[in-house]
Amino acid sequence: MASGVGVNPNCLEEFQALKLKKTHKYIIFTLSSDSTEIVVEKTSSSANYEDFIADLPESECRWGIYDFEFEKEDGGKRNKITFVSWAPDTAKIKQKMVFASSKDALRRSLVGVAVEIQGTDYSEVAYESGVFSIPLFYFDFNSLIASIVLDKASRGN
Repeated sequence: MASGVGVNPNCLEEFQALKLKKTHKYIIFTLSSDSTEIVVEKTSSSANYEDFIADLPESECRWGIYDFEFEKEDGGKRNKITFVSWAPDTAKIKQKMVFASSKDALRRSLVGVAVEIQGTDYSEVAYESGVFSIPLFYFDFNSLIASIVLDKASRGN
């Protein structure tokens, strides 16, 4: 908590609801209006990753949690909880600094996150941002997302 910003207990409650009860597919976090604590801005049960991306403001910082579900080659379903740190280039410098210095307080409190992604532009958090040389039309959406998450997890990112 280098910035002095705390994590509202509701953040942990909603994260546990996502992780254990599967009541949400994603959560968007932000700073309170007085910038003293991290709060839940939105929860959603939409499984569409595009909806998650659309909820990241174009010129303001946010943090997000997305529960990726994918099928392994052997047919078993798996989930990887992904933490997204969103700080667009168009955000104000002060806001970027507060969000950057407050991220660790939130990230450390969310036990069970498998992958962390940092984005400053929509292209960096879009599902096309994986390291694929094959055109995207060869992949179905869920397989592609799973591949990106698994690739980042295997590299320790």
